[in-house]
Amino acid sequence: MILLGMLLISINDLTIKSLSDRYPLHQLVFARSAIGIFLSFIILQFEGGIAVLRTDRVSLHALRCLLIVIANMTFFTAIAVLPLATVTAMFFVAPLMITLLAVPVLGETVGPHRLGAIALGFVGVLIMVRPGMDVFDVPGWVLTLPILAAAGYAGMQVLTRKLGVDTPASAMAIYIQLTFILVSSLFWLVAGDGRYAEMVENESLIFLLRAWVWPAPEDWPALLMLGALSAGVGYALSQAYRLGDAATIAPFEYTALPLAIFWGWWFFDELPDAMVMLGIFLIGVSGVYVFVRERRLSRQVAGGRPVRRT
Repeated sequence: MILLGMLLISINDLTIKSLSDRYPLHQLVFARSAIGIFLSFIILQFEGGIAVLRTDRVSLHALRCLLIVIANMTFFTAIAVLPLATVTAMFFVAPLMITLLAVPVLGETVGPHRLGAIALGFVGVLIMVRPGMDVFDVPGWVLTLPILAAAGYAGMQVLTRKLGVDTPASAMAIYIQLTFILVSSLFWLVAGDGRYAEMVENESLIFLLRAWVWPAPEDWPALLMLGALSAGVGYALSQAYRLGDAATIAPFEYTALPLAIFWGWWFFDELPDAMVMLGIFLIGVSGVYVFVRERRLSRQVAGGRPVRRT
């Protein structure tokens, strides 16, 4: 499920980046969620029907949905102006954040070895960003967007693990789709005519505030695909994190890194420079180490040997 989710996410990111020069972000989000929720309701019928949408944990579900909205909006705003591979790599501190958040939220244990790996991952981010060097020719706040997206995504997935004990994946996907539809509709009411886009020059803000337009005929297949991808991603990730240990599942998300590099090169002629590749390498190594460490400790526990969690 997590590998499928990463493949679908990489295609989703590629599609949104390719449309970012013609449509506002909130219109793309509305289109993908309106189509995605229809497909999610079909999946819901196989997991108990409408009745499973009832929940006694409304506040936690609302927080989970708010976190993924923040993650998506900040991530997509960043890819409009930054290389796809760079934004994706910076975002991939999320699995490391998931490992950290699993301690206070889920009661999982993380020792000094994995904490050291997490620190290495954040060093990789600093190498990529190179604070003060202005290597990406964008305002400094734009470079913080992937990190903010990672934080929102990490919080969402930890809550998925917590709430997934008694909530099926399709229901959690529908909650998210409904939230996206609500938020994007509010954006349309406030900024759908594009009046705020005329006041800014930054391409990220223009993408966020551009006026809604009727889609061109050649763009309809891409918009329909976004809806199908949205449903698939929401279900696959919810299913993965509700069934598996968060700290073990998270490193598999690094499979999206080589995909992002490939899509960026193939479609946008973007190739990371040496420092970005070094940062990607450090982030990837740290994530893989966390995974390997968790697997080794799990085998020791399963074998009946006492182990100190490090």
